[in-house]
Amino acid sequence: MADIPLLSSLCLTYAIFFFPSIASAISSCNGPCRTLDDCDGQLICINGKCDDDPDVGTHLCDSFPSSPPPPPPPPGECQSSGTLICRGQTYPTYTCSPPITSSTPAILLTNDFSEGGNGGGPSECDGRYHNNSDLIVSLSTGWYNGGLLCGTMIKIMADNGRSARAMVVDECDSRLGCDDEHSGQPPCENNIINGSDAVWTALGVDKELGEVNVTWTRAIDVGCGPSNYIVHIM
Repeated sequence: MADIPLLSSLCLTYAIFFFPSIASAISSCNGPCRTLDDCDGQLICINGKCDDDPDVGTHLCDSFPSSPPPPPPPPGECQSSGTLICRGQTYPTYTCSPPITSSTPAILLTNDFSEGGNGGGPSECDGRYHNNSDLIVSLSTGWYNGGLLCGTMIKIMADNGRSARAMVVDECDSRLGCDDEHSGQPPCENNIINGSDAVWTALGVDKELGEVNVTWTRAIDVGCGPSNYIVHIM
């Protein structure tokens, strides 16, 4: 029995030596990170690794070997075009979106298209604000495609089997954000559909969830004239 305290002490020493606390780990140059707090000193988290802050102009990581470049993406896969730092967090930016198919995976988010809402400025397609009882959406930059899909009807399918048709009226900017024009919101991911209240209602999904997985495809192309621009839900 006298050996038990000694054995316990040895086990504790072994655990401390071989299993340091992950939670308190601070990464140096090129080390993994998720937030600014994960990086040492003046380093910041960029694309998941600690690096010099370009705004400060330090060059602490110049002497550290860089990580090997990632393998090239599969053909047709959309990759981040850069990053944007917003309120201390680093967000990827995109100029592309995944290919549009007959069942394109996307994330449906809520959006207020009215003046003063969280959608920011007026809609890109027509320079106007819209009623949230309209079946309308905004799409990530790649899908929006410079306005090519303005006035296009898309069909959105929810996991509950219900679907809704809505009109594209705006861009969910995947390149810029964190300013007044974007209501302080960070850049959109490259697979986002921002839907009005009417879209959520038509799909029969709870708006309080904030986001749900959906699929979508192009439906019917219509003109952009004021007389046929909006579809209402009563």
